[in-house]
Amino acid sequence: MEKLLNELVRKLKAAAGANLEAVALYGSAAAGDFHPKHSDLNILCLVSRTSPFELRQLHDAVKWWKRKGHPAPLIFTLEEIRCAADVYAIELLEIKRHRRLLYGEDLFASLEVPLRLHRLQVERELRDNLIRLRQAYISVAERRKESLSLMLRSASTFGLLFRHALMALGEETPAAKYDAAEKLAVLLGFEATSFKKLHEIRIGHRKPKDLEIAATFASYLEAVTQAVNELDKRFEALNVGSTN
Repeated sequence: MEKLLNELVRKLKAAAGANLEAVALYGSAAAGDFHPKHSDLNILCLVSRTSPFELRQLHDAVKWWKRKGHPAPLIFTLEEIRCAADVYAIELLEIKRHRRLLYGEDLFASLEVPLRLHRLQVERELRDNLIRLRQAYISVAERRKESLSLMLRSASTFGLLFRHALMALGEETPAAKYDAAEKLAVLLGFEATSFKKLHEIRIGHRKPKDLEIAATFASYLEAVTQAVNELDKRFEALNVGSTN
């Protein structure tokens, strides 16, 4: 991983020159929850200018990075990220709490993230990802490998959102996504066994061939649905309480 990150920074610096202000690693790799088989390396770049010319300069470096199997870096100016902090509260809180500076000045340390829209974003992202999970399963339901991959990817997303749901409810938030899912399950009363099984596969403590896919997905979808619906009710109660 280190060699890969160093090469990316070298390519970005060579491509962008003085326009590149900072490069940061965020997500599971920065939070200590990284597993090479199942995790991406998430990168955010701060630049001075985002004209088509400056963006074209990054083409070769980003194309190389995507060929390595990782998502394209997020590109922001510092002013943009400050202005967008309220609508990207989840993402920027993650970067503030769990980041690793790869290049430049740590401009994220002083970033203020307003929380006035955080709860709304958490609620929307939970509902959107539940709908996407159902849509995706329709396409892969008959294929074991793809169904397992869908659960592993989405469990990581829901683990992150569960962490922020706990935050929105005023609870302490574990750093690890699986710990957040377990804590929220106790708080809301849903069954988290499917999350445990997926976590064991993720960290190599359970073999995929030992998992009964259809039954696990049924339990997993039920758990996610119960969590999202119960959080809707609790967030609504908090919204009503805040207006009284």
